[in-house]
Amino acid sequence: MDPFVRRLVERLFDPDAGLSRNRHFHTFDNAEGRLALRISKRLKALAKDLEACQREGGQPTIVRSTDHRGKVRIELGLRRLRSQRTTMIDEAEFELMLKLPEVRRALDVDSASATSRAARQG
Repeated sequence: MDPFVRRLVERLFDPDAGLSRNRHFHTFDNAEGRLALRISKRLKALAKDLEACQREGGQPTIVRSTDHRGKVRIELGLRRLRSQRTTMIDEAEFELMLKLPEVRRALDVDSASATSRAARQG
């Protein structure tokens, strides 16, 4: 992942960063900015579903791919929708997602051991 896009996503995740789309429209008026917004929205939606899965008593399954692409597969059982959600994300996106407190709670990890626990699950 491009370092600039990664920093933008991290700042979008941080409520104290003060990076609003409206005030900083010029930051998001290019390909990298739009990509950061898409990644941020997708990861926040996944984090919301992870939290809902955990709250409903489900256990998310995280499987890391061993191929050259390094994808992370996340499977969620969503009882309220009577469905299963399977998502494939990049390793870098997974690491960003682990910075969200609701994701760490849903996966029952602290920030120091988040990556190592996720590696053991996959």
